[in-house]
Amino acid sequence: MSVELKDIIKEENIVYKKTPVLTDNVMHYCPGCSHGVVHKIIAEVIEEMGIQDKTIGVSPVGCSVLAYNYLDIDWAEAAHGRAPAVATGISRIHPDRYVFTYQGDGDLASIGCGEIMHACNRGENIVVIFINNAIYGMTGGQMAPTTLLGQVTATTPYGRDAKLNGFPMKLTELLAQLDGTCYVTRQSVHTPANVRKAKAAIRKAFENTRKDKGTSFVEIVSTCNSGWKVTPVEANKWMVDNMFPKYPLGDIKDI
Repeated sequence: MSVELKDIIKEENIVYKKTPVLTDNVMHYCPGCSHGVVHKIIAEVIEEMGIQDKTIGVSPVGCSVLAYNYLDIDWAEAAHGRAPAVATGISRIHPDRYVFTYQGDGDLASIGCGEIMHACNRGENIVVIFINNAIYGMTGGQMAPTTLLGQVTATTPYGRDAKLNGFPMKLTELLAQLDGTCYVTRQSVHTPANVRKAKAAIRKAFENTRKDKGTSFVEIVSTCNSGWKVTPVEANKWMVDNMFPKYPLGDIKDI
């Protein structure tokens, strides 16, 4: 007697459930990359809040540039670093929408540093999701503003030198000092417990938009095993041992 699969696996026992906000497109990210996990929890938050038709994402240049392939919401593309400016315009024209940017550290903390500073200082009613993997992942593994001292990259083959390259930028702490930010937090997605915390942080950020509280800034400390030239498992350990001391996890500001 044949047994149907649905009779063996009950729906209530399925750990991974497909959300309609995620498309069926196969993600292009490298195995072990944090982007896919963050996409998944953003999709879950949008679905659970029932705001799929009210959410607008803004994606600039970098590994995140193809996010529109994976999240079935309205999207706008922005020039390198200019996502906060584009999001500002969208949010002011459509104040009833949930507008967020999805940016990497090479984009947001480098060419886009001025854009994010002024958007946060104005207190634009947007959410900013900041992926910090301490490297330019898309363009060949060059040094980013968040690259650690001593870290080897394509443009710092002997390690980042403070005298030559300056110090790693803790942009999240800087933005927390601005009056326009209402919620500033730093999370990660390298363990199930941390995924839950990151999801809760992203949900709070979107809820702040509904309350018109100002700018919510969520940093996700992430891995880039291809850029770091290590395995996914080694990348997680390197992140914990090296990045977390410089970029500690937790809420920095919550009004």
